[in-house]
Amino acid sequence: MSSKPQKNSTTTPDKSTTWLSIGAVLAAIGASACCVGPLLLISLGIGGAWMSTLTSMESIRPIFFFLTLLFIWMGFNKLYLNEDSCQDGASCASTKVQKRQRLLFWIGSIAILLLLAFPWYAPYFL
Repeated sequence: MSSKPQKNSTTTPDKSTTWLSIGAVLAAIGASACCVGPLLLISLGIGGAWMSTLTSMESIRPIFFFLTLLFIWMGFNKLYLNEDSCQDGASCASTKVQKRQRLLFWIGSIAILLLLAFPWYAPYFL
């Protein structure tokens, strides 16, 4: 008989799903930083010629764009295509938990894609 306490696998969240979500959000923010930053500053009443230099991140925007789509794809892959990665008895095996994860994935993905596409619809706000 082992004297080590056993960890309860039903209360341990899947950390890889959390990191995929955080990565997608950060990549989307990086991809839209060239446009969201100046618009946010203008809406707060902060102006000046120095704001034109905030577009310097435009050159690396494609990298963040690709990373965003990659993280969203990895999250989709984990939730829909790798269903057998969850062990029986774990919290992720519950259909209620799976539905909640998928709902949050789609809500987050839509928000991230809207943020990613911000440079295309930003001119309509000015």
